[in-house]
Amino acid sequence: MSSTLVLGGSNSRHLAFDVSRAIKADYQPVEVKSFPDGETYIRVPAELEGKDVIYVNSLQPNPNSALIETFLALDAIKKHNARKVIAVIPYMAYARQDEEFNPGEAVSAFTVGRLFQSISVDYIITVDMHLHRITDPKRTFGAFVRNVTGVRELSKYVKGHLDISNAVVVGPDEEAEQWASVMAGDLGLAYFVLKKRRISGTEVEVRGELGDVRGRDAIIVDDIISTGGTIVEAVKLLRGAGAGKVHVLCVHPLLVQEAYHKLREMELETLAGTDTVLSPISVVKVAPAIADELKNII
Repeated sequence: MSSTLVLGGSNSRHLAFDVSRAIKADYQPVEVKSFPDGETYIRVPAELEGKDVIYVNSLQPNPNSALIETFLALDAIKKHNARKVIAVIPYMAYARQDEEFNPGEAVSAFTVGRLFQSISVDYIITVDMHLHRITDPKRTFGAFVRNVTGVRELSKYVKGHLDISNAVVVGPDEEAEQWASVMAGDLGLAYFVLKKRRISGTEVEVRGELGDVRGRDAIIVDDIISTGGTIVEAVKLLRGAGAGKVHVLCVHPLLVQEAYHKLREMELETLAGTDTVLSPISVVKVAPAIADELKNII
C-alpha cells in the first residue's frame, strides 16, 4: 500500500484517478451526499495518519456547492492527521472577481484565498488560474500555491491531431496572450492577439490587426470558454479576413448557457478543451501537468 493517497471530489473523480495512476499512488473517491435540508455530507477515509493525501476537486460545475464540499473534505483530512495535505483545484472558481469594480462589491478572489489559507493545507495546485489584475496567485492564496498550465497538454494535442504547416496561433483578447505565446512557442508558429471591448455581461466586440491571416489556418487558444461570446466574435472576424480552417482550444471549457451549441453551429474544424471541467469537448487530459508538479512536491 502506498504512503500517498489521492482522493477524488465529486467534480474530479476522473482526474483524481488519472493523477493517482501517473504518480503510482492509491486512489479513493470521497463519499459525498446531500442531507434532506440541502446541507452537504462528507466522509473521507479515517486511516490517514502518516500519509501524504492529495485531494482533487474542481470548483465547476456548481461552484458554491463545490466550495463547501472542498472545504469540508480538506478540513476532515487535516483532522485525521495526514502527514501532508495537498489540494488540487483544477479550476479555481471566483478568481475573476479580483477587484472592487463598483462600490460595495465582494472581491471574491481574495475571500476564497483567505478561506483556503484558514484550512492550512501544505500546498494548493491549480491549473491556469484566471490572472489579470492579480498576476501572482500567491497574493491571494499564500506562498504554498502552485499555478501550472494546461496549455502544453493542448499543444501536444494539436501536434498529434492537426496539420499546422500553414497555421497561426490567435489569442482572442489581450488576456489570452500568455496562452497564445506558450502554444506558439511549443508549435514553432507565429501568433497575434485580438482586442476585446465588453459591451455588456454577455456581449463583446472583438477587433484587431489580423496580420497575414488570409488563406492560413487559425488556432484560437484561451484559458476559459464561458458563454462563448468572445470566441464566436473572434471566429467571425478571422473568417471575414479570409482565414482558412479555424480550430478552437481552451483549458477550462465551462460552456455555460448556450455556449456549446453556439460554438458547434460555427462549424469549427476543431473544438477541444482539457478535462479540468468535464464537458462535451473535454478531450485533453491535464493529469500529466498536475502529476509533474506533484512529483516536485512529494
